[in-house]
Amino acid sequence: MSGWRTAVGIPTFVRIKPGALDRLGIYAARHDHRQVALIASEGLPAPIVARAEQVLHAEGAERVVNIEAEEASFEAAAGLVAHLPRDLDAVVGLGGGKALDVAKYAAFLAGKPMYAVPTSLSNDGFCSPRSSLTLQGKRRSLPAALPFAVVVDTAVVEGAPSVLWWSGVGDLVAKVTAVRDWKLAYHALGEPVDDFAALLSDATVSQFLSRPERDHEGLRLLATALMLNGIAMAVCGSSRPASGSEHLISHALDAISERPRLHGLQVGMATYLVSRLQGEGTSRIAGALDRTGFWDGIRHDPFSRAEWLEAVAMAPGLDPRRYTILSTRDSAPEVAAMIDQDERLRGCFAR
Repeated sequence: MSGWRTAVGIPTFVRIKPGALDRLGIYAARHDHRQVALIASEGLPAPIVARAEQVLHAEGAERVVNIEAEEASFEAAAGLVAHLPRDLDAVVGLGGGKALDVAKYAAFLAGKPMYAVPTSLSNDGFCSPRSSLTLQGKRRSLPAALPFAVVVDTAVVEGAPSVLWWSGVGDLVAKVTAVRDWKLAYHALGEPVDDFAALLSDATVSQFLSRPERDHEGLRLLATALMLNGIAMAVCGSSRPASGSEHLISHALDAISERPRLHGLQVGMATYLVSRLQGEGTSRIAGALDRTGFWDGIRHDPFSRAEWLEAVAMAPGLDPRRYTILSTRDSAPEVAAMIDQDERLRGCFAR
């Protein structure tokens, strides 16, 4: 890549600590955001939504428009913008990926700052430069702006179901294989690699691996790592630092599976398999998945072996422009052997 880039609009305000949700009103008031649209996940526990509303009002928010995100679609986000107050100061996304994607895209369309307030850490979407939305019923990754603010209450995310924690870990370790695929594309096709974005992405994993525990500090490290990876994507203008062959396999599973699982669970499993295909990085990835109990989460609800082999075969054709390790050969037979022989994978796949 050559020439100067325009500035990347990275988050200006970041708070990742216990009790951060109860200071949301203080944070908004500090930036003179008095007219706020609060977009919350459908089904989010009422006490969490009430806390957010109360603290915003308590610090002088003159109006809080509370909207529930029922579906993550372009149509819903665009329709929402038409009903936002004209004097709106900011959009707050509260909850899981669906609400955050809708809030992020609505804020982008409205040209307003967005506060990302995730209540779980299941993937890096809360601070990515894109929104995962359906468009006319088909899943799309649409360009959006990074949040103005990231507010993560580690006490709140600690209370989220364990499966969401494992999903976040799976999405994070994917950065190891994604960066390796990016470098493979450079050597095979000359595709440019943004070294800073690649280094930042790799550092996010190393940071978390220093302490992959499910406590306040471990959750702070996971949240920080996922946030920085979103910034790495914004830096280079590509999802390459975060998404490679492991994500293609997950996308294929979304298309063919009778019951697709959480994105991070699929991606985490695919990352382990892909690392073995790549011939490096497996020990780092396995260490994180071992220490966080990821395998136990998968064994509780095993994947379909047949669906996974079909997804591995299908994955390279989903985006022929994206060169990965899957572009080099038919990998399904190797993956079948791994599933059948690798002790770590025992009980993770059902026939």
